[in-house]
Amino acid sequence: MTALVIAEHDNAQIKGATYNIVTAAAQCGGDVHVLVVGHNAGEAARQASRIQGVAKVLLADAPQLGEQLAENVTAQILAIARDYSHILFPATAHGKNVAPRVAAKLDVAQISDITKVVDKDTFERPIYAGNAIATVQSNDAIKVVTVRTTGFDPALAEGGSAATDELPAVADSGSSSLVRREVTKSDRPELAAAAIVVSGGRALGSSDRFNEVLPPLADALGAALGASRAAVDAGYAPNDWQVGQTGKIVAPQLYIACGISGAIQHLAGMKDSKVIVAINSDPEAPIFSVADYGLVADLFTAVPELVTALSDR
Repeated sequence: MTALVIAEHDNAQIKGATYNIVTAAAQCGGDVHVLVVGHNAGEAARQASRIQGVAKVLLADAPQLGEQLAENVTAQILAIARDYSHILFPATAHGKNVAPRVAAKLDVAQISDITKVVDKDTFERPIYAGNAIATVQSNDAIKVVTVRTTGFDPALAEGGSAATDELPAVADSGSSSLVRREVTKSDRPELAAAAIVVSGGRALGSSDRFNEVLPPLADALGAALGASRAAVDAGYAPNDWQVGQTGKIVAPQLYIACGISGAIQHLAGMKDSKVIVAINSDPEAPIFSVADYGLVADLFTAVPELVTALSDR
Protein backbone atom coordinates (compact mmCIF):
# COMPACT_ATOMS: atom_id res chain seq x y z
CA MET A 1 0.00 0.00 0.00
CA THR A 2 1.52 3.27 -1.18
CA ALA A 3 0.19 6.84 -1.09
CA LEU A 4 0.89 9.39 -3.83
CA VAL A 5 1.15 13.06 -2.88
CA ILE A 6 0.57 15.57 -5.68
CA ALA A 7 3.12 18.28 -4.99
CA GLU A 8 2.14 21.92 -5.15
CA HIS A 9 5.01 24.01 -6.50
CA ASP A 10 5.98 26.84 -8.85
CA ASN A 11 8.56 24.76 -10.78
CA ALA A 12 11.35 26.23 -8.65
CA GLN A 13 10.15 25.65 -5.11
CA ILE A 14 7.87 23.28 -3.24
CA LYS A 15 5.00 25.13 -1.60
CA GLY A 16 4.18 24.76 2.06
CA ALA A 17 0.98 22.78 1.53
CA THR A 18 2.96 19.82 0.20
CA TYR A 19 4.64 19.26 3.57
CA ASN A 20 1.28 18.99 5.33
CA ILE A 21 0.02 16.51 2.72
CA VAL A 22 3.05 14.29 3.25
CA THR A 23 2.10 14.03 6.93
CA ALA A 24 -1.46 13.03 6.02
CA ALA A 25 -0.21 10.50 3.47
CA ALA A 26 2.13 8.89 6.02
CA GLN A 27 -0.85 8.35 8.34
CA CYS A 28 -2.59 6.32 5.62
CA GLY A 29 0.05 3.60 6.08
CA GLY A 30 2.70 2.36 3.72
CA ASP A 31 5.23 4.32 1.70
CA VAL A 32 4.79 7.90 0.53
CA HIS A 33 5.69 8.95 -3.01
CA VAL A 34 5.58 12.56 -4.27
CA LEU A 35 4.70 13.46 -7.86
CA VAL A 36 6.15 16.70 -9.25
CA VAL A 37 4.55 17.76 -12.55
CA GLY A 38 6.04 20.80 -14.30
CA HIS A 39 8.78 22.13 -16.55
CA ASN A 40 12.35 22.83 -15.44
CA ALA A 41 11.14 21.57 -12.09
CA GLY A 42 14.30 19.72 -11.08
CA GLU A 43 14.90 21.96 -8.06
CA ALA A 44 11.34 21.38 -6.83
CA ALA A 45 11.90 17.63 -7.16
CA ARG A 46 15.17 17.89 -5.21
CA GLN A 47 13.38 19.74 -2.42
CA ALA A 48 10.67 17.06 -2.39
CA SER A 49 13.31 14.33 -2.12
CA ARG A 50 14.62 15.90 1.10
CA ILE A 51 11.23 15.87 2.86
CA GLN A 52 11.36 13.50 5.81
CA GLY A 53 9.13 10.49 5.27
CA VAL A 54 9.16 10.52 1.47
CA ALA A 55 10.31 7.20 -0.05
CA LYS A 56 10.39 8.23 -3.72
CA VAL A 57 9.91 11.31 -5.90
CA LEU A 58 8.44 11.04 -9.40
CA LEU A 59 9.25 13.86 -11.80
CA ALA A 60 7.29 14.52 -15.00
CA ASP A 61 9.05 17.40 -16.73
CA ALA A 62 8.05 18.81 -20.13
CA PRO A 63 7.11 22.17 -21.70
CA GLN A 64 3.41 21.22 -21.94
CA LEU A 65 3.37 20.62 -18.18
CA GLY A 66 4.96 23.93 -17.23
CA GLU A 67 1.71 25.79 -16.54
CA GLN A 68 0.24 22.76 -14.73
CA LEU A 69 -3.05 22.95 -16.60
CA ALA A 70 -5.62 20.68 -14.97
CA GLU A 71 -6.21 18.52 -18.07
CA ASN A 72 -2.51 17.73 -18.52
CA VAL A 73 -1.83 17.17 -14.82
CA THR A 74 -4.84 14.85 -14.62
CA ALA A 75 -3.55 12.77 -17.55
CA GLN A 76 -0.11 12.53 -15.94
CA ILE A 77 -1.60 11.31 -12.66
CA LEU A 78 -3.85 8.79 -14.41
CA ALA A 79 -0.83 7.29 -16.15
CA ILE A 80 0.41 5.97 -12.78
CA ALA A 81 -2.72 6.07 -10.61
CA ARG A 82 -3.31 2.30 -10.59
CA ASP A 83 -0.06 1.80 -8.70
CA TYR A 84 -1.37 3.61 -5.62
CA SER A 85 -3.91 3.03 -2.87
CA HIS A 86 -4.28 6.74 -2.02
CA ILE A 87 -3.83 9.89 -4.12
CA LEU A 88 -3.73 13.02 -2.00
CA PHE A 89 -4.06 16.65 -3.05
CA PRO A 90 -3.95 19.85 -0.98
CA ALA A 91 -7.39 21.45 -0.68
CA THR A 92 -6.15 24.52 -2.53
CA ALA A 93 -7.41 26.06 -5.77
CA HIS A 94 -5.05 23.87 -7.81
CA GLY A 95 -5.81 20.70 -5.86
CA LYS A 96 -9.55 21.23 -6.09
CA ASN A 97 -9.20 21.78 -9.83
CA VAL A 98 -7.44 18.48 -10.49
CA ALA A 99 -8.72 16.03 -7.86
CA PRO A 100 -12.35 15.79 -9.10
CA ARG A 101 -11.13 15.08 -12.63
CA VAL A 102 -8.92 12.25 -11.38
CA ALA A 103 -11.70 10.78 -9.24
CA ALA A 104 -14.17 10.91 -12.13
CA LYS A 105 -11.75 9.23 -14.54
CA LEU A 106 -11.04 6.49 -11.99
CA ASP A 107 -14.78 6.14 -11.26
CA VAL A 108 -14.28 6.57 -7.51
CA ALA A 109 -15.73 8.92 -4.93
CA GLN A 110 -13.63 11.91 -3.95
CA ILE A 111 -13.12 12.36 -0.21
CA SER A 112 -12.93 16.10 0.31
CA ASP A 113 -11.23 18.39 2.81
CA ILE A 114 -10.14 15.82 5.37
CA THR A 115 -8.74 16.96 8.70
CA LYS A 116 -7.89 13.56 10.19
CA VAL A 117 -6.89 10.08 9.02
CA VAL A 118 -8.59 7.50 11.24
CA ASP A 119 -7.25 4.52 9.27
CA LYS A 120 -6.44 3.68 5.66
CA ASP A 121 -10.14 3.65 4.71
CA THR A 122 -11.63 6.15 7.17
CA PHE A 123 -11.28 9.91 7.42
CA GLU A 124 -12.80 12.88 9.23
CA ARG A 125 -13.93 16.04 7.47
CA PRO A 126 -15.81 19.15 8.66
CA ILE A 127 -19.37 19.80 7.50
CA TYR A 128 -21.92 22.56 8.16
CA ALA A 129 -19.19 25.23 8.22
CA GLY A 130 -17.19 23.21 10.72
CA ASN A 131 -20.02 22.82 13.24
CA ALA A 132 -19.99 19.06 12.81
CA ILE A 133 -17.37 16.48 11.89
CA ALA A 134 -18.33 13.69 9.51
CA THR A 135 -16.55 10.35 9.58
CA VAL A 136 -16.28 9.02 6.03
CA GLN A 137 -15.32 5.47 5.08
CA SER A 138 -14.48 4.41 1.54
CA ASN A 139 -14.20 0.93 0.06
CA ASP A 140 -12.78 2.18 -3.23
CA ALA A 141 -9.54 0.50 -4.27
CA ILE A 142 -8.01 3.93 -4.87
CA LYS A 143 -8.87 6.77 -2.52
CA VAL A 144 -8.76 10.25 -4.07
CA VAL A 145 -8.47 12.69 -1.18
CA THR A 146 -8.16 16.44 -0.75
CA VAL A 147 -6.54 17.50 2.51
CA ARG A 148 -7.21 20.60 4.57
CA THR A 149 -3.64 21.55 5.29
CA THR A 150 -4.43 23.19 8.62
CA GLY A 151 -5.44 19.78 9.99
CA PHE A 152 -1.93 18.31 9.76
CA ASP A 153 1.48 19.42 10.96
CA PRO A 154 4.02 19.87 8.16
CA ALA A 155 6.59 17.16 7.58
CA LEU A 156 10.19 18.21 8.15
CA ALA A 157 11.68 19.81 5.05
CA GLU A 158 15.09 18.21 5.65
CA GLY A 159 16.21 14.76 6.65
CA GLY A 160 14.93 12.70 3.75
CA SER A 161 16.99 11.20 0.93
CA ALA A 162 14.46 9.83 -1.54
CA ALA A 163 15.45 8.72 -5.02
CA THR A 164 13.97 10.60 -7.96
CA ASP A 165 12.55 8.74 -10.96
CA GLU A 166 11.74 10.56 -14.18
CA LEU A 167 8.43 9.69 -15.83
CA PRO A 168 7.53 9.91 -19.53
CA ALA A 169 5.53 13.11 -19.90
CA VAL A 170 2.01 12.89 -21.31
CA ALA A 171 1.17 14.72 -24.52
CA ASP A 172 -0.57 18.09 -24.40
CA SER A 173 -4.34 17.53 -24.26
CA GLY A 174 -4.89 20.53 -26.50
CA SER A 175 -8.16 21.28 -24.73
CA SER A 176 -6.97 24.34 -22.81
CA SER A 177 -4.21 26.94 -22.81
CA LEU A 178 -3.04 29.62 -20.43
CA VAL A 179 -3.86 33.09 -21.73
CA ARG A 180 -2.50 35.21 -18.90
CA ARG A 181 -1.41 34.82 -15.31
CA GLU A 182 -1.72 37.68 -12.84
CA VAL A 183 0.25 37.14 -9.67
CA THR A 184 -0.17 39.33 -6.61
CA LYS A 185 3.23 40.20 -5.17
CA SER A 186 3.64 41.09 -1.52
CA ASP A 187 6.49 41.45 0.95
CA ARG A 188 4.25 39.95 3.62
CA PRO A 189 3.95 36.21 4.33
CA GLU A 190 1.49 34.17 2.28
CA LEU A 191 -1.87 34.21 4.07
CA ALA A 192 -2.49 30.46 4.14
CA ALA A 193 0.99 29.69 5.49
CA ALA A 194 1.59 32.67 7.80
CA ALA A 195 2.39 32.16 11.48
CA ILE A 196 0.56 35.40 12.39
CA VAL A 197 -2.51 36.84 10.65
CA VAL A 198 -4.12 40.23 11.23
CA SER A 199 -7.66 40.39 9.80
CA GLY A 200 -10.14 43.21 9.49
CA GLY A 201 -13.90 43.30 9.12
CA ARG A 202 -16.68 45.57 7.95
CA ALA A 203 -16.34 47.74 11.07
CA LEU A 204 -13.26 49.37 9.52
CA GLY A 205 -15.71 51.32 7.37
CA SER A 206 -13.70 51.91 4.19
CA SER A 207 -10.72 50.78 2.18
CA ASP A 208 -8.80 53.87 3.30
CA ARG A 209 -9.37 53.14 6.98
CA PHE A 210 -8.53 49.46 6.46
CA ASN A 211 -5.19 50.37 4.87
CA GLU A 212 -4.53 53.05 7.48
CA VAL A 213 -5.16 50.95 10.59
CA LEU A 214 -4.18 47.33 9.90
CA PRO A 215 -0.92 47.34 7.87
CA PRO A 216 1.11 49.01 10.67
CA LEU A 217 0.05 46.23 13.05
CA ALA A 218 0.82 43.54 10.48
CA ASP A 219 4.22 45.12 9.80
CA ALA A 220 5.04 45.30 13.51
CA LEU A 221 4.26 41.61 13.93
CA GLY A 222 5.57 40.33 10.58
CA ALA A 223 2.04 39.13 9.87
CA ALA A 224 -0.07 38.43 6.82
CA LEU A 225 -3.19 40.50 6.24
CA GLY A 226 -6.64 38.94 6.02
CA ALA A 227 -10.24 40.10 5.85
CA SER A 228 -13.76 38.88 6.44
CA ARG A 229 -16.05 38.28 3.49
CA ALA A 230 -18.05 41.38 4.42
CA ALA A 231 -14.91 43.51 4.18
CA VAL A 232 -13.95 41.95 0.84
CA ASP A 233 -17.47 42.34 -0.58
CA ALA A 234 -17.43 46.00 0.49
CA GLY A 235 -14.18 46.53 -1.41
CA TYR A 236 -12.00 47.17 1.63
CA ALA A 237 -9.59 44.33 0.78
CA PRO A 238 -8.76 42.14 -2.24
CA ASN A 239 -10.38 38.74 -2.76
CA ASP A 240 -7.21 36.79 -2.00
CA TRP A 241 -7.23 38.15 1.55
CA GLN A 242 -10.60 36.61 2.38
CA VAL A 243 -10.60 34.21 5.32
CA GLY A 244 -13.55 31.90 5.77
CA GLN A 245 -15.61 29.09 4.36
CA THR A 246 -15.64 30.67 0.90
CA GLY A 247 -12.11 32.06 1.22
CA LYS A 248 -8.90 30.69 2.68
CA ILE A 249 -8.68 28.34 5.64
CA VAL A 250 -5.94 29.43 8.04
CA ALA A 251 -4.60 28.12 11.32
CA PRO A 252 -1.73 30.42 12.35
CA GLN A 253 -0.05 30.54 15.72
CA LEU A 254 -1.73 33.93 16.31
CA TYR A 255 -4.89 35.32 14.68
CA ILE A 256 -5.93 38.89 15.47
CA ALA A 257 -9.48 39.76 14.42
CA CYS A 258 -10.15 43.51 14.29
CA GLY A 259 -13.74 44.64 13.87
CA ILE A 260 -14.92 41.18 12.82
CA SER A 261 -18.26 40.14 14.32
CA GLY A 262 -17.62 36.42 13.86
CA ALA A 263 -20.18 35.11 11.39
CA ILE A 264 -20.16 31.32 11.17
CA GLN A 265 -18.65 31.42 7.67
CA HIS A 266 -15.66 33.37 8.97
CA LEU A 267 -15.20 31.22 12.05
CA ALA A 268 -15.05 28.13 9.83
CA GLY A 269 -11.91 29.54 8.24
CA MET A 270 -9.91 30.52 11.33
CA LYS A 271 -11.18 28.86 14.49
CA ASP A 272 -8.35 26.28 14.46
CA SER A 273 -5.82 29.06 15.03
CA LYS A 274 -3.64 28.35 18.06
CA VAL A 275 -4.32 31.72 19.76
CA ILE A 276 -7.19 34.02 18.74
CA VAL A 277 -7.33 37.67 19.78
CA ALA A 278 -10.53 39.63 19.09
CA ILE A 279 -10.90 43.41 19.18
CA ASN A 280 -14.52 44.53 18.87
CA SER A 281 -16.67 47.24 20.38
CA ASP A 282 -19.67 44.87 20.69
CA PRO A 283 -19.32 42.68 23.80
CA GLU A 284 -21.94 40.28 22.37
CA ALA A 285 -20.06 39.69 19.10
CA PRO A 286 -19.85 35.94 18.30
CA ILE A 287 -16.10 36.25 17.69
CA PHE A 288 -15.58 36.37 21.46
CA SER A 289 -16.96 32.81 21.77
CA VAL A 290 -13.85 31.43 20.05
CA ALA A 291 -11.33 34.04 21.21
CA ASP A 292 -8.61 33.21 23.70
CA TYR A 293 -8.23 36.94 24.44
CA GLY A 294 -10.94 39.49 23.85
CA LEU A 295 -10.76 43.28 24.02
CA VAL A 296 -14.02 45.22 24.01
CA ALA A 297 -12.83 48.52 22.61
CA ASP A 298 -12.89 50.87 19.65
CA LEU A 299 -10.45 49.31 17.19
CA PHE A 300 -9.46 52.76 15.84
CA THR A 301 -8.06 53.50 19.30
CA ALA A 302 -6.92 50.05 20.40
CA VAL A 303 -4.99 49.01 17.29
CA PRO A 304 -2.80 52.16 17.08
CA GLU A 305 -2.10 51.83 20.81
CA LEU A 306 -1.05 48.22 20.25
CA VAL A 307 1.25 49.29 17.40
CA THR A 308 2.83 51.94 19.63
CA ALA A 309 3.36 49.43 22.41
CA LEU A 310 5.01 46.98 20.00
CA SER A 311 7.24 49.72 18.60
CA ASP A 312 8.41 50.64 22.08
CA ARG A 313 9.58 47.12 22.88
